[in-house]
Amino acid sequence: MDDRLTAALAALPIDLAWHVLLSAAALAFGATVALPLAVAAARRPGLRAVSLGLASAIQTIPALALLALFYPLLLLAARITGGVLPALGFLPALLALALFALLPMLRNAVEGLTGLDPAILEAADGVGMTPGQRLRLIEIPLAAPVVMAGVRTAAVWTIGTATLATTVGQPCLGNLIFSGLQTEDWVTVLVGCAASAALALGVDALLGLVQSGVARRLPVRIAIGGALLAAGIAAAAFALAPGSARATYTLGAKNFGEQFILARLIGARLEATGARVQYREGLGSAVAFRALAASDIDVYVDYSGTLWTNQMARADTPAPAAMRGEIVRWLAVHGGIGVAGALGFENAYALAMRRDQAAALGVRSIADLARAAPGLVLGADLEFLSRPEWRAIRTAYDLHFRETRAFAPTFMYRAIADRSVDAISAFSSDGRIAADDLVVLTDPAHAIPSYDALLLVSPRRARDPRLAAALAPLVGAIPVEAMRAANLMVDRDQDKQSPQAAARWLATHLARPAPPVTLAPAKGGQP
Repeated sequence: MDDRLTAALAALPIDLAWHVLLSAAALAFGATVALPLAVAAARRPGLRAVSLGLASAIQTIPALALLALFYPLLLLAARITGGVLPALGFLPALLALALFALLPMLRNAVEGLTGLDPAILEAADGVGMTPGQRLRLIEIPLAAPVVMAGVRTAAVWTIGTATLATTVGQPCLGNLIFSGLQTEDWVTVLVGCAASAALALGVDALLGLVQSGVARRLPVRIAIGGALLAAGIAAAAFALAPGSARATYTLGAKNFGEQFILARLIGARLEATGARVQYREGLGSAVAFRALAASDIDVYVDYSGTLWTNQMARADTPAPAAMRGEIVRWLAVHGGIGVAGALGFENAYALAMRRDQAAALGVRSIADLARAAPGLVLGADLEFLSRPEWRAIRTAYDLHFRETRAFAPTFMYRAIADRSVDAISAFSSDGRIAADDLVVLTDPAHAIPSYDALLLVSPRRARDPRLAAALAPLVGAIPVEAMRAANLMVDRDQDKQSPQAAARWLATHLARPAPPVTLAPAKGGQP
C-alpha cells in the first residue's frame, strides 16, 4: 500500500474520533442555547428580531477568523480572572462552532413555533391548558419536524466547518486535509475529505430517521436513530480514552511541510522512550508561540528571525550567535520558555526568481530587483506580507511591486513555476529552490535576520529529563542539505513521501551525536 495512504489511514481513527466529539459537543451546546431562546423569541417579537439578527451576523464572519479570534480572547479571559483556560484546541473550536450552529436551529425553531395554526392554540387555551402545558403538549410536538430540519442543517454545517479547527490546534479531520494541501499529498486530502463527507451524510441520515419518527409519531424510528448517534459518540470517546498511564507530550507544528517533518521526527524519538505523543499541526506563528508560552503545547521548532522580529519586535540584525543568545535570555525572562538548542540549519526568508528571468533582467540581488519590481508580481506565503521582515526589506530597498499575491507555501512555488508570479518569498531550506531551478537573491543591505531552527520547550516541560534526552541528539545535527532533501521528499511531484517517511529518512541522516542538553530554566516550570 502507498506509504501516504498508509499514514493517512493510520491517523484517521483518532482524527475522526476527535471530529465526532467536537461536532457533537458544538451541536449540543448550540442547541442548548438556540432552542430555549427560540421559545422566548417566538413570544416576543423584539427579542426575535434581535436574536435572529445577531445569529445571522455571526454567519457573516469567516469561520477561520472566528476560530482564530477565540484564542486571544480566552487568553485575555484567563489573565483577567486569574484562572487557567485551555486557549488552544477544544475550547475555542467548541465555542466558534457552537456559534455557527445557532442560526439554522434558532431560525427553524422560531418558524416552527410561530407558524402553528392559531385555531389549535385557541383550542388548547379553551380546554384550560396552562402556557407550560400548551408548549409541552401542543407546540413542541407540532413544531418538532421543522425544528429537526434545522438541527440537520446545523449538523452538516458543523461537521464541515469543524475541519478548520486544525488551525487552532484541535485534532480533527482537518489535520489530514490541511497537511495534505500544504504538501500536495492529494491522497491524504481525499481521505480527510471523504471521511468528513461520509460523517456528515451518515449523521444527516440518522437525524433524518429521527425527524421522520417525530413527524409520523413512530417512537421506534426515534429510538433507532438516537441509539445509533449515541453509539457513534460513545465509540469516539472510547477511541480517545487513555490506554495507559504513560506520559503524553503535545507537539506543535506550523503550517508547512518542514514543520510536519520535524514534529514527526521529535515525536518518534519521544515514542521510542515509551511516551505518548499527540500533535497540534497547522498553527500560525503567533498561535504556536502563545500556545507554547501557555503550555498548551510542549515543544515545537521556531526560527530565530521569526522570534526576533515578531515576538521581540527587534529591527536590527546582529550576528547569528549574538541573536541566539539574546533570544534565549528573552524567552527565559518573558514566559519561562526553554531553548533546547539549534538544530543546525537555517530556514531564512529569501526572495527568489526563476533563473532564466533573473538572468534576462540582470537581477542578482534584492537591490537589482528593486529596479525591475514596478513591472513584476511578487508571490508570498500567507504570513510574509504582514510580517516585519517584509517591511524591513521594502524599506531598505524601496521595493515596490506592480502586484503582490499571497499563497499557501506549496501553491506559491506552483505560481512561480507556471509564471503566475515573477518572484517569491522563498525559504532557504526548501528543496524546491534547486528542484525548480530558482536563484536566491543576495541581501546586500542585510535587511533579513538569520533564521536558525530552534527547539523551544514550554515552561511546563522546561525541566523534563525525558524530553531533554529525546531532543539532545537533534541539537546541531541536521545539516541544511539533509533538511532540504527531506523537504523535497514531501514537496516533489514524483515519488512523493509522507512527512512520517521523510522524518524516518532524516533520522538516519543526522550529522553527529550532540552533547547533553540543559534546557533553559522556566518560571514555575514543572518536572
